[in-house]
Amino acid sequence: MAENLAALLEQRFGASVDVPPELARLDELVHAAAHRSDRAFTDDPVPSTWTETLLACALSAPAKSDLQQVSIVHVEDTAKRAAVAALVPTLDWLPSAPLLLIFCGDSRRIRRICALRERPFANDHLDAMFNASVDAALVMMNFIRVARAAGLGCCPISMVRDQATALADLLELPDGVFPVAGMAAGFPAAPVAISPRLPLSLTVHTDRYDDSHLEAAVDAYDERRRAVQPIADEQQRDTQRFGAQEKYGWSEDKARQVSRPQRADFGRYLREHGFRLD
Repeated sequence: MAENLAALLEQRFGASVDVPPELARLDELVHAAAHRSDRAFTDDPVPSTWTETLLACALSAPAKSDLQQVSIVHVEDTAKRAAVAALVPTLDWLPSAPLLLIFCGDSRRIRRICALRERPFANDHLDAMFNASVDAALVMMNFIRVARAAGLGCCPISMVRDQATALADLLELPDGVFPVAGMAAGFPAAPVAISPRLPLSLTVHTDRYDDSHLEAAVDAYDERRRAVQPIADEQQRDTQRFGAQEKYGWSEDKARQVSRPQRADFGRYLREHGFRLD
């Protein structure tokens, strides 16, 4: 690969990382460090012969206790694709994505297996949902990895959970199966910049959790991110409540984002679809 691992990591985290020479040569690490989320695609379809292979590779991800609690719905039907896109109308780029997948946590399969083998399912509590969610997330990240290796761009879509009931009805998801996130994929229309991440000093802890330096680290991150990915004035959130800011950064944007309830009914949806969540 032409990209340099140390340079990519410095671009991502805003500080140099002492990359050992034996790791700097590994294409897989460069590939991971160079990750981008793509939201604009060419008109070229993803070859139908690719999909099964990419999904098989993605499903080779680790699975909690080998329970394999994940299902993927490939949304091919034109009307259903339009209906899914209509559930998240703010994502005006979604209809142009050649490939649309919905990654689901699936606790139904193991419960049916228990019934088939006449054994009790004794884990009907929060962990059942949590384990299925993690399985789905691991497979989803693995799909991004293999799709990008094939030259595709991807973007996860957690907003599909905003309309979990409508999505479940549309895709006929039975009890025990719930949407974790959608995935749009296709051939990228143009290069995308690397998104800066919080510094490693704030997200990597040794022996004990320590966020005593959070304020200074977040302020510095805001400045670094604003320099490369400024948020336009018209994209500032909730200005009627909080006003407009001259130096509107990542932390202000995220604080405003979570200041309004979102998916507050998701727990109810899960309970109505077979999960106790105790």
